[in-house]
Amino acid sequence: MLYADLPEIQFVAEEAADIQRNVIAIYEGLTGRTLQPADPVRLFLSSLAVLIVQQRVLINQTAKGNLLRYASGVLLDHMGAFQGSERLPASSAITTLQFTLSIPLSAVTSIPAGIRVGILGGDGSIYFATTEYVEIPAGATTGTVTAICSSLGAGGNGFLPGQINVLIDQLPFVQSVINSTTSSGGSAEETDEAFRDRIRAAPDSYSTAGPQGAYEFWAKSTSAAILDVHAYSPNDGKVTIVPLLVGGQIPGQDILDAVGEILDDRGIRPLTDQVKVIAPTAESYNTTVTYYVSRSRASEVSSIQAAVTTAIADYQLWQKSKLGRHINPSELIARVMEAGALRVVPTAPVYTALTMTQIAQEGTTTITYGGLVDD
Repeated sequence: MLYADLPEIQFVAEEAADIQRNVIAIYEGLTGRTLQPADPVRLFLSSLAVLIVQQRVLINQTAKGNLLRYASGVLLDHMGAFQGSERLPASSAITTLQFTLSIPLSAVTSIPAGIRVGILGGDGSIYFATTEYVEIPAGATTGTVTAICSSLGAGGNGFLPGQINVLIDQLPFVQSVINSTTSSGGSAEETDEAFRDRIRAAPDSYSTAGPQGAYEFWAKSTSAAILDVHAYSPNDGKVTIVPLLVGGQIPGQDILDAVGEILDDRGIRPLTDQVKVIAPTAESYNTTVTYYVSRSRASEVSSIQAAVTTAIADYQLWQKSKLGRHINPSELIARVMEAGALRVVPTAPVYTALTMTQIAQEGTTTITYGGLVDD
């Protein structure tokens, strides 16, 4: 059952008028006096009722905080501990670096761990450091190694192949270095919402039979940058894992390898399963929208135009934030109207059903303000 299907819960009543009425009624019953609206005793009891209301609100908040649906912050961390789950820390982006020698050498060339490579045109505040020692064999001119960003979070994401190419720590005979993959995987600390979903899915991980939920749980546990995962079995003994990154990013090979390494653990993967981790397939769509504003809201046109632009950007983020989410123009219309438009005419996108291995990604965006119209 989804949280949305559960009714709201209240452990103690906190309606101020009812509490005030009960306090006054009890006093009148005990003393035999009738308290008039301006009676000092009635005013004093009303002030006590305010304190009781505040106390009951705190009781409800505390009690609800013990339920997974409402828990947050440190309390959610403690709740995760019951399931053996920990909040995923902030992570750094990773990429693959390729070092190229000026000439083939007759001896092995060593690339130590920790060699720093900066960003083209950067100020040196962000750089990538090799994570392990690697050797370029005698007679060869290139070697590859994984590198991790110096900064936690999403700041190291999105550097395209060739953009990380400034060798900070000089090495003899190394002519150049470039990243051969787009940097990805950097993320802030896991959010309450994402951690809550993992805690709820944690019981699936107890199985040693390799169920779908267990594979998805462990794949998500690789990094806080992983937003969604779909696991399925195309054939007997074969399992395919499809991860999606925060912000709808398609994971690069570095992230796929990291997920694969986690799932290869003998305590997670049944010996008979052959696990393959692949990136989702992007299904591109264009956004072409004409919208109109009610003439009665002419003074708000500027703010509505800004709100519509934001609403369309939010729609595009929503559209790519879940694997297999169908391309749905009805959601676009609803968001633009909520932003203040009276009428919305979308030429694109058109409704397109996606599979769980596909992800919608925006292409071109054309937003046209059609002017003021009558209601």
